[in-house]
Amino acid sequence: MKILNKEVGNYGEDLSKNYLVENGYLIIEENFSCTFGEIDIIALHDKYLCFIEVKTRYTTKFGFPLESITRAKQRKIIKTAEYFICKNKLFKHFCRFDALEVIFTDKSNFPKINHIKNAFS
Repeated sequence: MKILNKEVGNYGEDLSKNYLVENGYLIIEENFSCTFGEIDIIALHDKYLCFIEVKTRYTTKFGFPLESITRAKQRKIIKTAEYFICKNKLFKHFCRFDALEVIFTDKSNFPKINHIKNAFS
């Protein structure tokens, strides 16, 4: 089951990257990790440096993907983003923390992608 979850997650991230590019985002980093944590996608959009958490589910039976981004996970993402900014000297950008929900349903061959801008701060 864990292998299937990883494959579904990877597929969701690929769909998310395509969605972001189609909507004018410039992806500058994928799966950035350091000792503080990991960020799925880092992208530039307008004047924002966006740190994007992707959550993919094949059912909402146990809740929506966004609900799985706990306060502890948010803190890890924020710390990781701070490290990324310092490491790359990207101080001039405004920052935003987004979430992308990718939900597969039995009713459609196409997943629903829900982009939540400023999902947390």
